[in-house]
This record gives sequence, structure tokens and C-alpha cells, in this order.
Amino acid sequence: MQARERKNSILVTGATGNVGQVVVQELLDGGARVRATGRSVASVRRVFGDRVEAVALDFTDPTTWEAAFAGVEQMFLMRPPHLGKPKSQMIPALEYARDHGISQIVFLSLQGAEKNTIVPHAAIEAWLRGSGVAWTFVRASFFHQNLSTTHLTDIRDRDEIMVPARNGATAFVDVDDVGAVAAAALLNPSAHVDTAWTVTGNEALTYAQIAEILTHELGRPIRYARPGVLRYIVHARRKLGLPWGMVLVTAAIYTTARLGLAAGLTDDVRQVLGRDPVGFAVFAHRDRSVWTPR
Repeated sequence: MQARERKNSILVTGATGNVGQVVVQELLDGGARVRATGRSVASVRRVFGDRVEAVALDFTDPTTWEAAFAGVEQMFLMRPPHLGKPKSQMIPALEYARDHGISQIVFLSLQGAEKNTIVPHAAIEAWLRGSGVAWTFVRASFFHQNLSTTHLTDIRDRDEIMVPARNGATAFVDVDDVGAVAAAALLNPSAHVDTAWTVTGNEALTYAQIAEILTHELGRPIRYARPGVLRYIVHARRKLGLPWGMVLVTAAIYTTARLGLAAGLTDDVRQVLGRDPVGFAVFAHRDRSVWTPR
């Protein structure tokens, strides 16, 4: 099924986020019509203008479901970071979507989610497998962009990286690659039905190595602090202001890295997109201005 043959819009949840914006642009470039959701119609329109159909979607508010899901058959699904209990906070909405015509869901999951039942993504994957909906899991490794968003103030204002991964390496990936893989699964569903892609970069780096790359790129010393989990949790709440759900999920992700379970590399980006993934050094050079002190 090519984009030019598709009459219905494709629903993109979390459309104003880092990955969501890439998915939307890739779909538009592929000739698809897009219904984009966010916290409000206004927030979606600020990003995309009139290039998409803008709707509000709250997975916990059934009054928003009809407008979001009516008349669409395909969906890119992203778990809002603050929803840490998917069985009660998301799956009822997904059941509604399935019962009202959604027949394909491409889910932004997490590398290793099939082995790590602690993360909320695992429960969503389990539901999708038994839902009767055609599914594709885009199991992303840790985003480059988490260092320019979640951990921005640590690097920009304090010249440090504060994550409890110790010496564990991580197979970082760029959101451009993640979003492009997800869009490919929506534009050509038959090639991705009931498939799990683990989307990584082409090198696994420790945070000490990340600090070295940033030090070179920014021209000032960036230190890797190597905190323990409890110190990170306190820091994430007090300094970064993360909600508890996100604190716990990120702590679990960094624990996976610390245990040496986040370094696995795949060739999935090249297999799906026919090109190499974006490397961390390329990302750091491209986005270096975000870490310039104010």
C-alpha cells in the first residue's frame, strides 16, 4: 500500500515531540495525509500550521477519543512520558481505537523492552501482540537528543553529565533515524507487519566517551559525574524537575546500561532506510549551539 493510494489520514500521536515531528514530516514527504495529535489543537498548529489535521488527544480522557480516532486505520503510537501505568492509562484508549477502525499501530518502544518487564513499554507491546491489530515495534535505543533536552541544563549550565550508567556503554540513536523507520512502516505496512525493529546507531559509547566528544565539540571540559541511582533520582527531581514516572523509567534505563545490557547494535536502520544511522559526533556538531551557556 503506497501513500498515493491511501485515502484516510494516518494518526500520529505525540506529534509535537522530537520523534513525532520527524514522523509527521516523513509522512508528508511520502504523500500521506496526517492527523496530528498533541495536548491541544493550538499546540499542534503552532508546530505544523495547516499542513496537518490538528486534534487534541488525552489517553486518559475518553471525550477526546472519537475526534482523534474516527476514520483512521493507521497510527503511530508514542507513550506520553507521564503515563507510567499503561494498563489503566492507555490500553482502554487503544481498545477503543481498535474497535473503531484502527488496524495498524506502529509503536515507539524501547530497546530491550521484550526482556525488561519493568518499563511501561513492555505492557503495551504485550497488549498489541494479542490485540488483533497489525503491529510494528520500533524499539529505539537511547536518543542522542535526550542529552540536548532532558539533560540540557546539566551540560549547558553545569558542564556535567549526571546519569547512573557507570561504565556501561549505550547504543545511542538519532531521532531522525527513529522517526524515519516508524514512517517507513506506516507508508509500506506490508513490509513491516508484526515486526520488531531495534533501532540503534552504529557505535556503542560510554558516557565518559560522550563527555569526551562534547568536550572536543564545545571547547570546554564536560565531566561525567558517575552518580549512583539514588543520587540520580534526587538530582532528576530537584535539579531537572522530572515527574516521578519519568524519573523511575529513566533510572531503569540507566540501570540497564550500567549492567551492560544497552550496548547491543543492530543493522536495522540500514536495512529499513538503506543508509547509515547518524553518529553521535555528527549530532553533537550539528546541534552544538543548544549547549552554549546563556
